[in-house]
Amino acid sequence: MNRSALLSLYRSLTRHRLYAALNIGGLAVGIAVFLVLGLYVRFETSYEKWLPDHDKLYVVEEYWNQPGSPANGYSTGTMGGLIDELREDFPGIVGTRMQVMDANVIRPGSATSEAFGYADPDFLDVVPLPMARGDGRRALRDPSAVLVDETTAGKYYSGVDPIGRTITLAVMGKAANYRIAGVFRDLPKATVQRFSIIARMPSPHPDAMWRHWGSERVMTWLRFDTPADAARLAGQLRGFVDRRGAKDLGDVTKQLSLPVTPVTDLHLQTPGRKLTMTTLGLVGLLTLLIAIVNYVNLATARAGLRAREVAMRKVLGADRGALVRQFLGEAVLTVALAALIGLILAELGLPLVNSAGGLSLVMPYGLVVPALIGLTLIVALIAGLYPAVLLSRFPAAAVLASARSPGGGRAGTRVREALVVFQFALAIAFTVGTTVLVAQTQHVRSTDLGFRRDGLVIVGSTADSALDKAQVASFLQEVRRLPGVRMVTTSDSTPGYSTGNSANVEVPGRSDSGPSLQWITVGPDFFPTFGFRLLAGRLPDAAHRLDDMRNAPKDSDPVNILVNRRAAGLLGFATPMAAVGRTVGNGAPRTIIGVVDDARFFSPRDPVNGTVYYYASGQAQFPRTTLRVEGDPRRMVEQLRAIWRRVAPQVPFSAKTATQDLQDYYKADERAARLFGIGAGLAVLIGCVGLWGLASFNTARRVKEVGIRKTLGASSADIVKLLVGQFLRPVLIANLLAWPLAFVAMRAWLAGFDDRIALSPLYFVGASLLALAIAVLTVLGQSLRASRAAPAWALRHD
Repeated sequence: MNRSALLSLYRSLTRHRLYAALNIGGLAVGIAVFLVLGLYVRFETSYEKWLPDHDKLYVVEEYWNQPGSPANGYSTGTMGGLIDELREDFPGIVGTRMQVMDANVIRPGSATSEAFGYADPDFLDVVPLPMARGDGRRALRDPSAVLVDETTAGKYYSGVDPIGRTITLAVMGKAANYRIAGVFRDLPKATVQRFSIIARMPSPHPDAMWRHWGSERVMTWLRFDTPADAARLAGQLRGFVDRRGAKDLGDVTKQLSLPVTPVTDLHLQTPGRKLTMTTLGLVGLLTLLIAIVNYVNLATARAGLRAREVAMRKVLGADRGALVRQFLGEAVLTVALAALIGLILAELGLPLVNSAGGLSLVMPYGLVVPALIGLTLIVALIAGLYPAVLLSRFPAAAVLASARSPGGGRAGTRVREALVVFQFALAIAFTVGTTVLVAQTQHVRSTDLGFRRDGLVIVGSTADSALDKAQVASFLQEVRRLPGVRMVTTSDSTPGYSTGNSANVEVPGRSDSGPSLQWITVGPDFFPTFGFRLLAGRLPDAAHRLDDMRNAPKDSDPVNILVNRRAAGLLGFATPMAAVGRTVGNGAPRTIIGVVDDARFFSPRDPVNGTVYYYASGQAQFPRTTLRVEGDPRRMVEQLRAIWRRVAPQVPFSAKTATQDLQDYYKADERAARLFGIGAGLAVLIGCVGLWGLASFNTARRVKEVGIRKTLGASSADIVKLLVGQFLRPVLIANLLAWPLAFVAMRAWLAGFDDRIALSPLYFVGASLLALAIAVLTVLGQSLRASRAAPAWALRHD
């Protein structure tokens, strides 16, 4: 592009500063939204790709096809001995395993909980974790050695070399000294793995269920050279499961399969994760598309005003090719400026987005800059080619002799109106989506969970295997004496935490093995502490011997149980009262003495589990403690911490309110709602900017028409109605596209929740009224200014 062309671009931008700011600013905001949400999608799809040879790594999962069962779906946990049986049936297979749990790092007078993994000696041969110091492969062959990550090394041995240092770990209740033999790199955030210390797995393993099919103890890793090798093994696992699993599972084996999943796919198996990522990716893409449409719309509309400039250039000797190059060159520079501003906005907005979404996104310039260059060329070609070809075709004499500049005629007006329809259709759909997302996230936070979550403090530390029963009893005794503590109970599952225990309960008269039900062991005062609603029957008490499972030491001994409403239905009882007094479980008689209402302890995305409650008068194995307190629960946590330091200083203290324990189930969807709202809000803003610019342009072109109408008797109100009505028509038409689009998208998103709101028509009507109000306010100023112009001035205006 020569100097005169650059000067022409400069004059074009400075002569119409407002239009230039709107056009470039709208495109810049669209590019910024696209970049930020594109980074989010890139992060979500980058899990485990930091591992060397990640494309060769697979994980064996368990998939239980048991609709309505708490075990239904995928699990990355398999039985401990699975890899051994795979090697026996498929010689030459390359695999390893890791068992992840919490371990306590014991120091004089205190203890800290760390994520710990028992791994096979060949773990690093299969899963090559990047090492910072030491020989990891050699270390895992030594039962007395451990590997720690960089953060843990700095935490316990800051400023000194950790290699060779001793660390005391309590694992599964047993304390031992280990030697630090290596330091591996901190695991990135883009991983489903969670461990900071690794030790060699004990052999033989002390767990009695280690080789029991259906137990979930380890993550089993496999390594294949090609995807075809992985697919070949996956095709043989159905027979393997039937052959090996029947000894433990019987007919239930048919409900179990072992998918072989690429390790990079694990993260997106989390319920709702893939849909959320896809939705936000589409928001970013459509926001960019709105911005491009907005830019092209205004650019092509404004280009018509330069027809006389083009005619003069042709008179002075410019050929058609030179004019096309000029327009395309100006478009490239303009879009490049918008891209630069968009990149700056994205960089400035990343801290805000990271804070709102709980993320840690960074701008990878090595990828972003080439992408922006390509985007600049594409958008510039779309925006510049049409006016360049159109204007360069007009005969110079005809243009100079005409009283007005050509602007594309009726066809050009229709095209621009269609683009406005497209913009506002997406904007209205985004508004509906944002409203539904916010309403759903508020609903799951405020809905009745079946128990009273306020005033509950849950102490998870009492379930630590390093404690003895005397310490737990001493802690509970002191807690009950604290002012403000109304009730105290124990159970092996609490809101946000489950042991995962479940079993099929046989029903007399049915030929199948019965429904798979979750079972929870509870202590005295469990149901009053949580505020469960008793629907039928009674609660367990000390007056009935069979209420206490400790009086039934054998599995075949009869015992009384409570069930929730869902379990009663799954067992075949029409009403809660119909279940009371009935005995289920042919081999292990269980008499139902009461039915309580369903309580949602876990994710709102998952159905409430059918649950059996066993009552134990003493301490359950690994009991978690729940307190109902008066006053501020956070102050109570500090008092509990002080008691814990006296009773069990060798075990880390952990206590949260029930609301905090449930927080993790809401975080992902609340983050998605915030990001969706930011993207949708900016998309609507870009659409409004485009509508304002187009309204201003069209109003300016109709000044003479307005003057003639006023001369013939039209009032200012008539002029306003005419101009506003012209722009409301495409907004109204946009609803015909927006409503079906939003309905299908939001129904699919809400289908991921068991506890969900109704997709009310009010969301759609409200979004449409909001869009209409925004459109009216956007064009009203331009219409009022045009309607107030004096007819004599309007008729002289050009």
